[in-house]
Amino acid sequence: MENQYLDKARDWWRTLHFSAIQKRGLSFLAILVIAISALFVMRGSTQEVVAAPAPLEIDPITTATLMVDVAGGVVHPGVYSLPLNARVFEAIKAAGGLAPGADASEVNQARILRDGEQIYIYPKAAVMQKNSKSVKRNGPIMINRASAKEFESLDGIGPVLAERIVFYRKTNGPFSAIEDLLKVQGIGQNTFAKFKAKLRV
Repeated sequence: MENQYLDKARDWWRTLHFSAIQKRGLSFLAILVIAISALFVMRGSTQEVVAAPAPLEIDPITTATLMVDVAGGVVHPGVYSLPLNARVFEAIKAAGGLAPGADASEVNQARILRDGEQIYIYPKAAVMQKNSKSVKRNGPIMINRASAKEFESLDGIGPVLAERIVFYRKTNGPFSAIEDLLKVQGIGQNTFAKFKAKLRV
């Protein structure tokens, strides 16, 4: 059978209308193709297969939750872990709900929470002591609801600056963080440091 194939190959070779030089070139090209093919086959059979590195595992807890501090008039004040995009009312619920007599009227319970923030609920209705110059109250000042008089109660804030804060809030919308007060003309880092502990969003 092999001799039959060889005889057919010889007959085909003799019938080619090529010159001797062309036949030698064709033979050389065929040998070159066979040699390159054999080389690739040998390399493919001995090449080490390296497994792809396993993907890094991401802790779903760290990427899908946030931490908030719920303080003041709630049943169980403390730090709670909540889902991303949770809202203020969910933080209050996690802390056991409002304590008896607590006043949440100054808290926007529909607001989306930010990681690391504090939610303060007044333990009882705010005590307003008004006179001709100042307003005093218990608990921190909610910067998105405070009046100009309430801002005046802060160290370093006079009537003009207090009105400027209220005007900025009306013009630009609610503050997202207490640090946004630094955007109000006249409030610098030193002034802000005096009263930032008394502020809440």
